[in-house]
Amino acid sequence: TLTKLITLSLITSSALYATNGDHLIAVGAKARGMGGASIGLSHGAESGLSNPALITSVEGTEIGFGGTLFMPKIETQMSYPANTAYTSDADTNMIPEISIAHKIDDNWFIGIGMWGTAGMGVDYREATFNPTIGQMGNFNMVTNLQLMQFGVPIAYKTGGLSLAITPILQYGNLDINYNPSPVTGNPTGAGLAQDFGFGYNLGIAYDLTDDGIAGLTIGALYKSAIEMEYKGQLSTAMAGFVEAGFSDTLEQPAEIGVGLSYVLGEHTIAFDYKKIQWSSTKGYGDFGWEDQDVYALGYQYTQDNWALRTGINYAQSPIVELGATGALYNTLNLLGFPGTSETHYTLGGSYALTEAFSVDLAYVYSPESSETFTTTAVGVPITTTHTENSLSFQLAYKL
Repeated sequence: TLTKLITLSLITSSALYATNGDHLIAVGAKARGMGGASIGLSHGAESGLSNPALITSVEGTEIGFGGTLFMPKIETQMSYPANTAYTSDADTNMIPEISIAHKIDDNWFIGIGMWGTAGMGVDYREATFNPTIGQMGNFNMVTNLQLMQFGVPIAYKTGGLSLAITPILQYGNLDINYNPSPVTGNPTGAGLAQDFGFGYNLGIAYDLTDDGIAGLTIGALYKSAIEMEYKGQLSTAMAGFVEAGFSDTLEQPAEIGVGLSYVLGEHTIAFDYKKIQWSSTKGYGDFGWEDQDVYALGYQYTQDNWALRTGINYAQSPIVELGATGALYNTLNLLGFPGTSETHYTLGGSYALTEAFSVDLAYVYSPESSETFTTTAVGVPITTTHTENSLSFQLAYKL
């Protein structure tokens, strides 16, 4: 029914369009400039989230402060008779990042960090809503989900081996508002909901220099799932959906990954592979998201006081066509949560103003992607396109 279609298409529409599903390809300007490669290559203090074992490269104390200006362009068209394609006004978002790492002695390292792992929503409040002539205006959705992680990386190093854990406290807030009824036109929403969740990251790294392979480092990472409950959000959005059984739980998925890097003079090459386990989560898994294989390849050229970086990141979209039996979910995933971006090209660089103070920059571009799914249940297709641009800026200080 139309009520089912409207309600289902909104329940996660505020989730993020932040590249690999709803995840940024990396946190920190150095890693983002290298396509997100960060599991087998240390980026100093900013490695506290991507692989905490790599903060053991810090020689004293290192502080990184910066953020990412994330600029997506999301456009969706539902093929009702008088409908048109509408572009979301939620086209700019600032995602902060602070990282600190400190060397206690030759074996122990500790840090602290605050990382915005993603943050975005959709805003169709200006779209024309006139259901009497079939102009649905993407239901005037105005939604927002923001996630922030706080962590304390603790690492131990002996010889070329480093082991680490980062306990994670995650804060999230979710707000969903939309116009669901072709008859009454009454807005639906429960107001802002927020929650805290707990998880951890485990990291390992091994420098093979002592084994006669100078310049080669390998690493591995495991990130636990983090369960979040946004009271009243999903259940209110689902109020008109008669197929009951949905809760207010939206779980961020577990990840497992491996990486390596090789340094030869001024040249560094790094490669990562990781799997994001969407299919087994509460929330995303319920709506047919598939696990994602993410590949990141990066290159860095360094001189005495500057460095240049480039890279590519690829991951097939976790959103797939579910056929006639999943027609409502097809609509949900394209109207409400088009996390379909797959390929990202990156550029970056650093410049040291002094021996202690440097500036890091990165630019990430994901070209336009377009998906059309058949919403068999109501007999109309839905098409969503989006493009991503982002700029990252970081100041790094060494003590």
